[in-house]
Amino acid sequence: MSARSKARKRALDMLYVAEVRDLPIADVLATETVRHLDQPERASSWDYARQIVTGVDDDRAVLDEIIVEHAQGWSIARMPVLDRCILRMGVWELRFNAEVPDAVAIAEAVELAQSLSTEESAGFVNGVLGAVAGGRGAAGRKADDGDAAPSGRTVAGDQESR
Repeated sequence: MSARSKARKRALDMLYVAEVRDLPIADVLATETVRHLDQPERASSWDYARQIVTGVDDDRAVLDEIIVEHAQGWSIARMPVLDRCILRMGVWELRFNAEVPDAVAIAEAVELAQSLSTEESAGFVNGVLGAVAGGRGAAGRKADDGDAAPSGRTVAGDQESR
């Protein structure tokens, strides 16, 4: 499993815990930072996991709007928590991280849904993210601005190792 795949799983864990326990992302990140410092063998996944979680938290309203726009009749509240978290991560990568190819972002999200959620989740996640990737207009990421997310964060330039 690549470092980025591990980071996505780690980010999903943090987003899920925050949502289920109704905790601020800052609190979950603080707890994970301590764990990160105590477990140096997991260091390769920490930076990107933190970027994903921070990005999803910073741009959550925009991400949710994009998801609802492409989910055809599904509200955010109606979606299972795990699927909602996976979709937020996937849309964040599609829209705000030009370093990750669309196909990789979608495949990784679908894989998480297949292994962790319901049988129907993988198809649902694939459909929504495919629509998001295919429906990017002027609001989508552009080749010349892909490094900066709307909140001003810069996305790390490490390569996807697959």
